[in-house]
Amino acid sequence: MISIHYSNSKLSGFLVISILILSSFSLNAQKGALTNLKIGVHADPMIGWFGSDNSTIANKGARPGFNFGVSVNKYFGPNYAFSTGINIISAGGRLISSDTTIFYLSHSQTLKLVKVNPGEAIVYKIQYLSVPLGLKLQTNQIGYITFFTDLGVDPKVVIGGKADIPSRSIKGENALEEIRMFNMSYHIIAGIEYEVGGNTAMVLGLGFDNNFFDITKEKGNQPVDKISHKLLSFRLGVNF
Repeated sequence: MISIHYSNSKLSGFLVISILILSSFSLNAQKGALTNLKIGVHADPMIGWFGSDNSTIANKGARPGFNFGVSVNKYFGPNYAFSTGINIISAGGRLISSDTTIFYLSHSQTLKLVKVNPGEAIVYKIQYLSVPLGLKLQTNQIGYITFFTDLGVDPKVVIGGKADIPSRSIKGENALEEIRMFNMSYHIIAGIEYEVGGNTAMVLGLGFDNNFFDITKEKGNQPVDKISHKLLSFRLGVNF
């Protein structure tokens, strides 16, 4: 069984930040309708996998993941809004190489070098903190339903990175030596908002996210490549 673990301190900190953001915007919204703000929370199951521009490095299957986040939409027209927020994403993927490579792990405050033979999978588990910046377009409400799409970019910082190498009985080792700390991706989300009363609406959607830059470092004898991280997500949220 595959499970996804979050650090208690990181999750607690994220919840505190989320509550503060929601409280702040709720207070501002009470001052008048001129703010034109809508706040939402979401918990999105997702599937992550890698893409490679080097024929010697290949994706070896997808992995489940999750995205917890707070969204903020600032409307400048009835059907248009600037969108932002904050997300904590836990996702990963599997890579294999047709050559023997050395993989770098941080183990008990020391650097650990692991020989990985051709065809042996390396399983990445990565946590990102991202701040999406986008443009939301939506239709007029039809009955209780509004259709929307959101397009934009997501600056990201890696806040956690581990790796499993099953052939070497390695599980959950620190792999930050192998992962670039900063990245940026584009996102596309489309879906519906279903009004359930007042300004509250349930949100259902489908999203795709893909990094612009290489997610991995090239160290030692490792081949030069560009590994992109692709995420397919299923939006489950509530807007207020």
